[in-house]
Amino acid sequence: MRSSIAIVGAGVAGLSAGCYAQMNGYRSCIFEMGSRPGGVCTAWRRDGYTIDACIHWLVGSSAESSLHRLWEEVGVAGSQPIHDSEVFLRVEGEDGRALTVYTDIERLSRHLLELAPEDRDPILEWTRDLHRLARLDAPIERPADGGGPLRRLTAASRRLPYVGVLRRWRGVTVRQFAEDLDNPFLREALPLVFALPDFPMFAMMMTLARMHSRVAGYPIGGSEPFVHAIERRYLDLGGSVQYGARVEEILVEENRAVGVRLADGSEPRFNAVISAADGHATVFELLRGRYCSDALRRYYDHLPVSPPFLLVGIGVKRVPDGFPDALQGISFPLSEPIVVDGRRLARLSVRASVFDPTLAPEGGAVMQVVIPSSFERWQALRAEPDAYRAEKDAVAAEVLRGLEERFPGLSSDVEVVDVATPATWHRITGTWRGSPAGWLPSPRTLSIRLKKTLPGLYDCYMVGQWVEPGGGLPSVVMSARQVLERICKEDEKRFRVASTHAEAGG
Repeated sequence: MRSSIAIVGAGVAGLSAGCYAQMNGYRSCIFEMGSRPGGVCTAWRRDGYTIDACIHWLVGSSAESSLHRLWEEVGVAGSQPIHDSEVFLRVEGEDGRALTVYTDIERLSRHLLELAPEDRDPILEWTRDLHRLARLDAPIERPADGGGPLRRLTAASRRLPYVGVLRRWRGVTVRQFAEDLDNPFLREALPLVFALPDFPMFAMMMTLARMHSRVAGYPIGGSEPFVHAIERRYLDLGGSVQYGARVEEILVEENRAVGVRLADGSEPRFNAVISAADGHATVFELLRGRYCSDALRRYYDHLPVSPPFLLVGIGVKRVPDGFPDALQGISFPLSEPIVVDGRRLARLSVRASVFDPTLAPEGGAVMQVVIPSSFERWQALRAEPDAYRAEKDAVAAEVLRGLEERFPGLSSDVEVVDVATPATWHRITGTWRGSPAGWLPSPRTLSIRLKKTLPGLYDCYMVGQWVEPGGGLPSVVMSARQVLERICKEDEKRFRVASTHAEAGG
């Protein structure tokens, strides 16, 4: 029976894996290459302003959701106040019209019908299905890697009342739905709510349905206190974290993972290894590609990943007049395009922390603009520090010029400007090609089920967003939970969980 587990990476997945390992009597140690926890769930401070690169909302934020149990188990529940926003996003058109994406389904339905009465039938069908999905509560005991026949049957029975909705929307993208609408403004505005190519309509619907049910609120304080709550939970359970400990190889003997080799040359030994690191790095660097199946290689060769992006964080001492109290802020057209990364942008989207006073000095806010970008370009620029800084300054200047058009006088209130590039994400987190969120969400990726083990390799497991297409914080925690459940089963132990509020047997 195994007694010790090495965990690579102190992001949310790695910390959660550590929590479940400690709950089940395993001695675990997390090896993190950086100096603090979080991984891609990160935030940083600049002169009194906090720029948060991760949490926008948290599914399972309310005890009304089954997923809330996850946050109780890993120590997050109750650690931060929750804000439930009335508006998700405001999309403005060139002619003065605006799509306000309300989180209340009835209010959203009335608004859409006012904007596009000619599309009454598809709007009513869509919002009726939104109401149905608002009653769908995802269980946390999702079968790991398929599970046994009984667990698969139980999972299927829970979905049975929603089969019609799932069939209607699972293969449809937001853009496809919008293209069938008659109203030209709504055809243009709706795909901008999640401005990613091929974004699944079902994913958008589940987001809005959960917000309607008040189970996907924003935790005040954002990523930093969230991550530290999980780290504190892990340490309280007796776990250990080594920061500044880069893992260079997962040690394998006779096709079994037996420990890790660190950058300092040391080789701590364990009975099992869980990698919560970047998926590509785990398979092709830490394991040298020796245990990669043809199917997994095809995914990494051909499946699109979430695009790397530029994040421009701007600390302002005063919230701009008329800025909506919207979770995702506002998307607006520009009369004169700006040029960023060599591309002309005719529209900007900006989010502001108007609902979170902890991220800025009193009366102020952090505004964030996220722009899809190129990893290769910025990685090459990093080799020339002066050119790299100059290009970041140019990005900031162009973004501020665009924001000034929509919010005149904004520049005089700016106190902090910070630009993070795709090369930044890669340097800090090691994420492949600077991608912040794993596989690009699409109807195809949502249907993929990746295994958390590799063929021919034993005592080695993977957790995190690269084995959970679609990503999201609950999914990466569930992946950690499932792997520890599997390890316990292999060791013929009863899987146990203990929440911060009560103890329970899994």
